[in-house]
Amino acid sequence: MDARCRIRAASTADLDAIARIEAASFADPWPRRAFQAHLGDPFFVAESAHGVAGYLVARLMGDEAEILNVAVRPDARGAGIGRTLLEGALVALKGLKAMAVFLEVRVSNVAARRLYETVGFTEVGRRRAYYAAPVEDALILRRDFQPFPSHHPPVG
Repeated sequence: MDARCRIRAASTADLDAIARIEAASFADPWPRRAFQAHLGDPFFVAESAHGVAGYLVARLMGDEAEILNVAVRPDARGAGIGRTLLEGALVALKGLKAMAVFLEVRVSNVAARRLYETVGFTEVGRRRAYYAAPVEDALILRRDFQPFPSHHPPVG
């Protein structure tokens, strides 16, 4: 499988596939109802010829966004789908006027940390014992966007 996929908004019809990916990806998975509660937020799926290959859930708070959850189906990992999904979400979040995007990642998740670094995230903090099953620290990462140019002349 390669990264040929379409990034689109998640829908109710995607929730079963998302819940299966979540259960296969995390020791402490979100329940299906948690995903359903986020359908009004920036919530994207990567859809390939084989169905939903991954998802990304974010939220927007003023001019900041936070990526809350992201995963790729185990049999689709390593093919660039995670990068495609992340890049698509970043474009959408910038389009929603986010000036910065934050996320947490397990210290031990070297592959994810590398991916985030390649798309411009930098470490800005650490949350001790943030994750359970197993207990582990989280790194807080941030990606800034350049301000949108003003279409109005300066006042004064």
